[in-house]
Amino acid sequence: MAENTDVVVIGGGYAGVMAANRLTQRDDVTVTLVNPRPTFVHRVRLHQLVGGTDSAVVDYREVLAEGVRLVVDSVTRIDAAGRGVELASGGAVGYDYLVYAVGSGTADPQVPGAAEFAYPIATLEEAERLRPVLDSAPATAAVTVVGAGPAGIETAAELAEQGRTVTLVCGGVLGPYLHTRGRRSVAGRLAALGVTVLDGSGAKVTAVTRDAVRLADGRKLPSAVTIWTAGFGVPDLAARSGLSTDALGRLLTDETLTSVDDERIVAAGDSAAPSGLPLRMSCQAAMPLGARAADTVLSRLAQERPETLNQSFGAQCISLGRDTGIFQFGNRSDVAVWFHIDGRLGAKMKEGVCKGIVKHLADEADRPGGYRLHRVKGGAGRQKALEALRAAAPVAVEQVS
Repeated sequence: MAENTDVVVIGGGYAGVMAANRLTQRDDVTVTLVNPRPTFVHRVRLHQLVGGTDSAVVDYREVLAEGVRLVVDSVTRIDAAGRGVELASGGAVGYDYLVYAVGSGTADPQVPGAAEFAYPIATLEEAERLRPVLDSAPATAAVTVVGAGPAGIETAAELAEQGRTVTLVCGGVLGPYLHTRGRRSVAGRLAALGVTVLDGSGAKVTAVTRDAVRLADGRKLPSAVTIWTAGFGVPDLAARSGLSTDALGRLLTDETLTSVDDERIVAAGDSAAPSGLPLRMSCQAAMPLGARAADTVLSRLAQERPETLNQSFGAQCISLGRDTGIFQFGNRSDVAVWFHIDGRLGAKMKEGVCKGIVKHLADEADRPGGYRLHRVKGGAGRQKALEALRAAAPVAVEQVS
């Protein structure tokens, strides 16, 4: 009788669900997914939860393979030597292989008053906490959104479309990823919605109070509700468990997504730092990384050499309310190009992406091994960065075969 292999996946987001589903293609693999929530969080819709236009959750029965055992709990420690994870409930789960896909959340803002008076929305619980605050605030109350990445832009547009008085504080450039043309399009739509955009170095937040936001150039903005979308952080589980991480706390791996400390641990999604060169935090990276992590485990079980990371990007899409959006195209190395699609068609494309994410996960649950996007050849940018890294420190990160 063939020996059974136990694989534990920590984290039930985009990367974790993709990995768990893909691992079920072998009958001799038992997959356990440990996640603190009983439902899947569709994170790219959290701004809609804040605006009251979507719940941002999906039943796991829609996206998780039937053969995956779901344990609703939190992992407090990874015992790499003993090949087990300790749970907050007091229990433990053993493993032969571990997929580390704990995702990301709100970074510690390090700004006086931000933790006390601002509302982050990087997680379901944070967005749910903000929703009643907005409901109880007068329609004319000043709302300040801090951070001009996709989450900040989408939240500002969503609330302004509902008639809220919104100021978007960039702390730098509006939409840093966007091409200049795309940035102009987004700025125009925000202006049409009545959003006040404050950018440049003087628009860095230096303090948050109960009713105001202070900026580096001395301005004081009245703010009845301050929403914080600037920056992401990752859970410190890997560091607390004695595993090697980068400065942000992401698990350090080689290009097969294998931990530099232990070949039985692979990482995927926002919490992975392959070769110390992490990819952009996004669902666009998370699902292919989840598939790649699963393939690494399956290759080892088949006594084959795992393939290395070859990530391809294509675009960044941002909703600007319910009827307008932008689909900013980029090259395979994740650099924005001049071409974008905006307006109603941009909104339809963004909605298509949101629905497509769930479909990809559901399809992999029904037909494990069918997902192929992680095999699309990436651009030359990463290979050049790796060559430069290895030239500077040739033994800093070795691949585990």
